[in-house]
Amino acid sequence: MPKLTIDGREVEVEQGTTLIEAARRLDIHIPHYCYHRGLSIAGNCRMCLVEVEGAPKMMIACHTQAADGMVVHTDNDKCREFRASILEFILVNHPLDCPVCDQAGECKLQDYYMEHGAAGSRLDEDKVKKRAKAKQIGPNIMLDTERCILCSRCVRFTDEITHTHELGITERADHSEITLADGAWLDNRYAGCVVDICPVGALTDRDFRFKCRVWYLTAVDSICTGCGRGCNIAIHVNRDRPHKAGGARVMRYKPRENPEVNQWWMCDEGRYTYKQIDHDRLTEATVEGRTATVEEALDATGAALRKAGDAVGVLVATTATNEELYLARALFAGALGGHAAYLAPPQGEADDLLILADKAPNTRGAQEILGEQAADPVAWVKEKGVKAVVVVGEAELTGLKAEVDHVAVIATHPGKATEQAHVVLPGSVHAEAEGSFTNLAGRVQRIRVAVPPIGGAVETWRLLMELGDRLGHPFDFAFEDDIFAALADQLAPFAGLSHESLGRRGAPLGSGTTQPAEVA
Repeated sequence: MPKLTIDGREVEVEQGTTLIEAARRLDIHIPHYCYHRGLSIAGNCRMCLVEVEGAPKMMIACHTQAADGMVVHTDNDKCREFRASILEFILVNHPLDCPVCDQAGECKLQDYYMEHGAAGSRLDEDKVKKRAKAKQIGPNIMLDTERCILCSRCVRFTDEITHTHELGITERADHSEITLADGAWLDNRYAGCVVDICPVGALTDRDFRFKCRVWYLTAVDSICTGCGRGCNIAIHVNRDRPHKAGGARVMRYKPRENPEVNQWWMCDEGRYTYKQIDHDRLTEATVEGRTATVEEALDATGAALRKAGDAVGVLVATTATNEELYLARALFAGALGGHAAYLAPPQGEADDLLILADKAPNTRGAQEILGEQAADPVAWVKEKGVKAVVVVGEAELTGLKAEVDHVAVIATHPGKATEQAHVVLPGSVHAEAEGSFTNLAGRVQRIRVAVPPIGGAVETWRLLMELGDRLGHPFDFAFEDDIFAALADQLAPFAGLSHESLGRRGAPLGSGTTQPAEVA
């Protein structure tokens, strides 16, 4: 393995490692535009030029491989001079759009200019706009070729990741520009990723465009709930713009790197599910169709469950967290001596990149924690002799109300389940609670509170705890991590895991680690 020195610090790396990745091992950031860890190396922006002792010229760190004994300088006077020159060259025809550009605040051209350029142009003439301004090239994507620096990331993404080839570079020299292929439309299932990887304001998302400046956003690590893959995401919240029903407003999802799950990408189907967090939510409890307080709804359900004795059951959707699944099992199948099962997850289309047919985030968790699936809920309550049932989560239920004396539904949105309910309790979505999901590959991953529960909604785990109190079976849990600790103590696949050990990238079932997972 080559051992080299970068900025006076030694590092040993695997054969074939590039200088830019070797420097990353030392937490040394080498500026770059065209380089992306998930794409082939283009080597065309030249921002990553470094000095290698003994080399006749400056070398690009994205392509040059580490060699034993190599001595590299990434931040000396020579490197800074070259970077300033490259930035001046890139900015020769770049419009001064920063005040109105939607990328302002997360633009690497701005960032690197302030860090490495910060000098006036030597050109006397004014910049002349040579390209058309923003043009729609897909259902959700806008292209401003004036702002493009021809890093070619978007072209390589459509060539190498989606294999859809919608984009290319046409013309030559300073006339070159990104264009759509003849008859093409950027509507593949991962089109939004070209916005994520664009380092400047050339590609922007119509859904987010001009809705919020990024410096008003707070990013919270979480998991996409669009399918069983469990893509790692950051939820971007504008805390200065509260929703009309209360709470901070979620503005967008962005993919978060996890080599074990989604690498650097996410599908558009999952990307835009953020809208469900704030839209058409249940914010009030109801009892027999009339508005009630949460306490009144809990009292009514508690009374019905006590009357039913051990002829009680819980049906949990696979959108529930591991912690909510455990509480449902501990209360209904454990303390009350009743029954617990999970509902069949919704199914849809899949592909060979990320999208799975299972459209629920925690089917594997439900399998491990509850074990039994109620494929037909009506047949299940008949078979088990259930007289009072609690449904947790979204479910396509019909005919259930006619078979039992009481149906209580803890849900986030109105649907078939709430139509069947004697009592409806407004629960929480994944962005409103701490917890974890287990993806279909068996990887347990954290979700974190991004926004408080909307309106009169209450965290679902708290509602289950309150039911336990009313039924004479209180749980001694203060927070969600206490629930997970009990789960890990009782179920072998989760043994040794904790919220802390899951870190930012999660951990596989059965890994039993007690050390924090690697932080990306």
